[in-house]
Amino acid sequence: MTSRQVAATRKVAAPPEKIFELLTDPSKHPLIDGSGTVLAARRDGPERLTLGSRFGMDMKMGASYRIRNTVVEFEENRLIAWRHFNGHRWRWRLDPRPDGSTDVTETFDWSTARVPLLIDLSFFPRKNRQAIEKTLDRLVRMFEA
Repeated sequence: MTSRQVAATRKVAAPPEKIFELLTDPSKHPLIDGSGTVLAARRDGPERLTLGSRFGMDMKMGASYRIRNTVVEFEENRLIAWRHFNGHRWRWRLDPRPDGSTDVTETFDWSTARVPLLIDLSFFPRKNRQAIEKTLDRLVRMFEA
């Protein structure tokens, strides 16, 4: 069986609290999205995500669409993950470093999907790996100044 996750890690020049503040604000997600698919947070969602929060995003991959997410993992300033309707998850883990920076790991995890084989056979793992790399690069640049 192959791993049903793709992930990457970057050192970001900011403490976990600052990065977590960005990740828990859905309106900021388009700023860091490296996939080019996240357009805007839906106005009917929370301003700050916590465990169990449901939030929607306006998306575009070819055609425009909306997606609803639920926060399914949450540890203040360390971990947040949300799942889509199909059950796959986007997870962010923040590991503080002694120098005040943070190792940030973003993971696309489809082991929890309703039908993981469909994702195995699709272009999503490869495409999402590339998007994760770009997202983390954007996050690094945001905190460089």
